[in-house]
Amino acid sequence: MKKYLFLLVFSFHFCVLFSQKNVIDKVVAIVGEEIILKSDIENAFLQEQGRGLISSSANYRTELLEQQLIQKLLLAQAQVDSISVTEEEVENAVSNQIEYFISNAGSQERLESFFGKPLQEIKDEMRGQIRERLITEQMQQKIVEKIRVTPSEVRAYFKKLPKDSLPDMPDRYELQQIVLRPNISDAEKERIREQLREYRDQIQKGEKTFNTIAVLYSEDGSATRGGELGYMTRKSLDPAFAEAAFSLKPGKISKIVESEYGFHIIQLIDRQGEKVNVRHILLQPKVSPTEKEEAMHRLDTIRQYIQDGKMTFEEAAFYFSTDKKTRNNGGLYAAPQTAEAKIARTEIPAEMGRVVNHLKPGEISEPFVSYSEGREEYKIIKVKAFYPQHKANLDDDWLNFELMLQNEKQMDKLEKWIKEKQATTYVHIDEEYKNGKFRYDGWIK
Repeated sequence: MKKYLFLLVFSFHFCVLFSQKNVIDKVVAIVGEEIILKSDIENAFLQEQGRGLISSSANYRTELLEQQLIQKLLLAQAQVDSISVTEEEVENAVSNQIEYFISNAGSQERLESFFGKPLQEIKDEMRGQIRERLITEQMQQKIVEKIRVTPSEVRAYFKKLPKDSLPDMPDRYELQQIVLRPNISDAEKERIREQLREYRDQIQKGEKTFNTIAVLYSEDGSATRGGELGYMTRKSLDPAFAEAAFSLKPGKISKIVESEYGFHIIQLIDRQGEKVNVRHILLQPKVSPTEKEEAMHRLDTIRQYIQDGKMTFEEAAFYFSTDKKTRNNGGLYAAPQTAEAKIARTEIPAEMGRVVNHLKPGEISEPFVSYSEGREEYKIIKVKAFYPQHKANLDDDWLNFELMLQNEKQMDKLEKWIKEKQATTYVHIDEEYKNGKFRYDGWIK
């Protein structure tokens, strides 16, 4: 299970990009050597208002101030502990945030129109907030990194919970899959290579830029950013892709690289130690109707082998599945977001979900088409187990209670840390906010 931490500090998922023309700015708080401006509070208020997250509390601006006070405490400690982030980490986070903004707005032009400024200016304004967020996240993790829970603590925690407060767990499934990606004809592979050769020649002759061709033709989500991936480690890339990327010099373009995702040409933007930032153009071979039919027929044969008892589903997954993530664990499918094997119905991808609706535990589906990371693939799935909606209990939901307890212990640790730092850190609050209701009393001295 992917573990989440309930953090005390508000992490700004949306950077402040508003301007306050009518606010006369002033310092409203000082924490150590860090200052908080009135415009910081008003901008945060506008940001929350735009997201529909404004509390009904009349004290809300004080709550926003306290969130920033805590963040400044963490930043001050991060300086003492020499916690920092690299420029490439910041740029990568900025690029991801911009991609999210553009996705919500519908286009770069609409985003620029909404904020009334060019994209580069939007990026420039968000860097400071993103840098602070990355540093405070690291500082928080350092504070709670040694927190552990034991089985006996989980059992004791469960016993203390009021039975009428136990959450209702939704219907959940354990699913197994066998995936086949159809064979691609040599002719189709050569067609893709020839197209990439043409793109490469156009770039090298100066007829078009790498960015332009990536935007127009690349079949990867990075196309909207001109094919740029941001700084990546060797381990986070496909092995063949990584080998080519790390062998390039800045500005140079690779030969055609075949990976599990398709065919690429790669341009190195920069290298920082064991991380590279590259652009790439991805083309994915098209599967012919004959190859699709052959893949479906092969899956149908595998399904029959299993039903006839000639092999188990787990054995078939190991011998036949082309999915590297699941073939070695019996085909067990995990939720993409949480890596949890027990999957709520809402977490199952659409194509799989429609098939699951018609299966009972132990049944194996007919072959069907699915999509993963933009690639067409063919699969059969089995409902290994079904856990109907129920009141949470320790036998079926151990990991949930383990996570709940760990989060509580982390929260307690953070609260203790905040109170200790309040006592030893210089804090000044402007008179305008001194009558507000703070969660922690130590701000006013």
